Amino acid sequence: MNSKFVNTMVKRYLRFDREHPFIFLSAILAFFGIAIGVMVLIIAMAIMNGMEKEFEKRLFVMNYPLTIYPKVRGAIDNELLESLENKFLDLKFSPYMQSQALVRKGGTLKGGLFFGIDPEREKEVNEVFAKAYTKPFGKYGVIIGRPLADELGIGIGDKIMFLFSKMEPAGLSLMPLSKRFKVDGIFRSGLNAYDESYYYTSFKSFEKIFKRKPGEYDGIHIDSKKPMRDIELIKSELPSTVGIIGWWQQNGNFFAAMQMEKRALFIVLMLIILIASLNIVSSLLMTVMNRRSEVALLLSLGASKKEILHIFFRLGLIIGVGGVFIGTLLGLSGMEILKHFDIISLPEDVYGTSRLPLDLDLKDFISIIVGAFVITLLSSLYPAKKASQIDALKVLRNE
Repeated sequence: MNSKFVNTMVKRYLRFDREHPFIFLSAILAFFGIAIGVMVLIIAMAIMNGMEKEFEKRLFVMNYPLTIYPKVRGAIDNELLESLENKFLDLKFSPYMQSQALVRKGGTLKGGLFFGIDPEREKEVNEVFAKAYTKPFGKYGVIIGRPLADELGIGIGDKIMFLFSKMEPAGLSLMPLSKRFKVDGIFRSGLNAYDESYYYTSFKSFEKIFKRKPGEYDGIHIDSKKPMRDIELIKSELPSTVGIIGWWQQNGNFFAAMQMEKRALFIVLMLIILIASLNIVSSLLMTVMNRRSEVALLLSLGASKKEILHIFFRLGLIIGVGGVFIGTLLGLSGMEILKHFDIISLPEDVYGTSRLPLDLDLKDFISIIVGAFVITLLSSLYPAKKASQIDALKVLRNE
């Protein structure tokens, strides 16, 4: 095959044709269509990955990597806690007591979970709590979330009333147990679902209110760098009356839905590239139809069918691969612009961050490039084969 001849003909067919401007316009549309498709796909996948990782990071903090829970009352105590700490020296454990509670301030009522904890242990497993815990709990002191504090119009040092699900006698009837607490700290995780519904106090205060026996816990939060490995190791050491769950199991449906949404978006946006590639097909077919006599002449002068196939195939590849290359540059440039400039601002109370999180996964990036390249390849093949199958004798006879 004569490569110089093929390259010369490709350059010739890439030039603007005054007699058939629509063919050139169709090729330009295909080029920009593929470029825009690749650019949008790269940015969209980066946003989806960024949002997923942002939620994962925040959920990881507030849900804890691993949580031990009792299957029967009184199954978790100091003996079990000490046994686990002695066997897993690289892990940090924070036992807790828990109750449902309502916060009342004026006419406002908010529901959530009320935790009794050892603040020194909790600091080791919860960095959000560690930032808010700046001094020891006072008598009936509590740490609440920033959105709740703002909604109720309270700050550190103010009093807040809690109503609990436990009932206590009040004359001839029963009334919910209530207690006034002093706000000792305010935390912010960035996820309002947690910031509005998690409240922390000391074991001492919790045990007094609920008349709980010290050392009898409702669960243990565990900080682990490799939770998927450690969950199996810890499970083998637990009695049958105690279970363990990982953060990914608690939020499995949420992340499964995000993955499904990401796959659906990838398919839909890949269709943009597919539609743009149809312009390559139409552009090349029109070029073949308008250059039939020229192709027939080349064949009669000694050009091989393989050379003709390569001319039109390479023509399609230049349009398609060029579009993929420019789209990749635009996509990566767009990501950098969105990272450093607040062009798109998110509502922080909904997403936990005001900046658009972007994180392009290498696997997604390769999938986009390979997918776009395969579509371009297939779009160029059919017109090139049609060009190589032209019957030179028949065409020249009819001319």
